[in-house]
Order: sequence, then C-alpha cells, then structure tokens
Amino acid sequence: MQAAHTRSGDEPDFPEGAALVIGGSGGIGQGIGRRLAASGCKVVLTYRKGIEAAERAVAQIVEAGGQAEALRMSLEDLVSVQAAVNSVAKRYGRIHTLVYAVGADISMVYVSNIDPEEWRRTIDGDLNNFFNVVKAVLPRMREGGGGSFVAITTAGIDRHPPLDILSTVPKAGIEALIRGIAREEGRFGIRANSVAPGIVDGGLFDRLRERVTPQFVEAMQRNTALRRFGSVDEIADVAVFMASRRAGYVTGQHLAVDGGYSV
Repeated sequence: MQAAHTRSGDEPDFPEGAALVIGGSGGIGQGIGRRLAASGCKVVLTYRKGIEAAERAVAQIVEAGGQAEALRMSLEDLVSVQAAVNSVAKRYGRIHTLVYAVGADISMVYVSNIDPEEWRRTIDGDLNNFFNVVKAVLPRMREGGGGSFVAITTAGIDRHPPLDILSTVPKAGIEALIRGIAREEGRFGIRANSVAPGIVDGGLFDRLRERVTPQFVEAMQRNTALRRFGSVDEIADVAVFMASRRAGYVTGQHLAVDGGYSV
C-alpha cells in the first residue's frame, strides 16, 4: 500500500480508517477514489447499478498499490444504508471521510416544462438520499473522533444555467445540509464542505450533452472564463484537499471549481 502523504513531519493527510465515496462508480466518484487512494486512504466505492465501472476503478487503485473495495448500496432505504455504513466502520475501524458524488440523470428542461413526477423522483434520488447517508454516517464519525464530509454539488448554484434546474435544486438543498452539519457537528471534530464543479469532461455532462444542442454546449464553454471545460482530476484534487487535514480549519464552505463560469 502507498504511504500516506503528509503535511509536515510524520503527520498524515488522513487518519487510519476508511474513506467512503458514495457514487464511486461515476466518473467524478472514480477520480476522487483514485486520488484518495494515492493519498494513502483505504477507499470504499459504492455503486447502485454500475458494478462494472466500480470494479474497474477498484482494480486501477489496487494495481497502483492502493487499497479499495466496491460496495453495492441502495440509498433509498435508511435501514440498509445504516447497515452498510456500520459494516464499513466495523471492518476499517472508522469512517474518516464521506464523499457524496451522486448525480441524477435528469431531463434538460425549463422550469415551466418540468414533469412533476420527475421533480419528485429527482429530489428523492439526490437530496433525500443524501440525508439517509448523513443520518447513517454521523454517529460513526462521532464515535471515531471526527471526520470530513465533502459533497459534490454544482456551480449552477452560483450562476443559473438554463435547462439545469433539476440538478441545481436538490444540490442547493444538499449545500444547506452541509452548512448545517458544519455548524452543528464541528464540536465533535466533524467538518463539512461542498465542491461545486462546472461542466466536466468525463462527468455527468457526458450523458446530458446528448440532450442539448451543440450551440448550447458552445455557449456554456464561451461563458466559462477559461474557455474550456474541466477534467475529473481537477475536481478530484480539490475534493481530496477539502477532505484532508490540509484543510483542517475549513468547514461550511462552498468552493466552485468551474473555470470561472460563476464569475
């Protein structure tokens, strides 16, 4: 296993235990898992249906000298989430990092055209599922002496992208929950922050791109100060920093990693 990176002397970036990446089979989740493993973490990548992608990510981590496993987790049922989280905490001693990297597969529509059933399904599948994860992980983090939550949200919260409201609304709720965790759980040594990507090649937008016109994609790129889209690794680097002890005095923060889209 690779040695943990350190800030200074012998102090590691992460303590003993496990980093749990919810949505670890997705593009950004896989990237974060790889970066966490390279930083010395034992990594658990969760998936719902993407077992092949999750197992490929685990194989890449192991081949590079890291330690990882894939875990199927259905987030809708709190009892099953708690059982899975408790199992991870028991196997590894503690959960020191929770990364929530779930992205809903949404329709790209204006607010006036949203289907009410898709609205309810999207809120349940993202915001309410995140609550289930929080409910299950918080007691284990307290028992372990603290830890870090990092939620991957969206830069659309800072500057509204037309047609993307089904993404931004649940992520805004997740951001509010992150701030609540930061404020209330800091006394237990628990930090909580969000990383808000712009458009990322290799992320969820690879699927959504097929639902918009080429002109829409070009406009999004022109509206980004750096005139390009981001990479999975660029998001992962920031997420892992926010989770690590190098950001030990950072909590309750929202950091847009969007190439200047929100400027």
